Amino acid sequence: MKHVETVVRAVIDAGAHKATKFISPKLVIRATQRLYRRKAAAKRDDADIVLTIGRPNYAERKFIAACKKSSEPFPVRKVQLKFPPKRK
Repeated sequence: MKHVETVVRAVIDAGAHKATKFISPKLVIRATQRLYRRKAAAKRDDADIVLTIGRPNYAERKFIAACKKSSEPFPVRKVQLKFPPKRK
């Protein structure tokens, strides 16, 4: 449960679109905040957060391979954040 709380708090506090915590090479916890007009809803009163617990996707598997190559221990300490795209 503490990993889930860490991921959700990271999304809300940082205003990020997605936060991922790597528990093991086969398990990740991901919290994704829905975007409203290309902005995170942290400035609004309510926020929709989708929580996913399961196998890593393609980009996350590449990151896990890089962690194994550099002998980073699991669970990875830092939460990986992704922010909404910038407008051109």
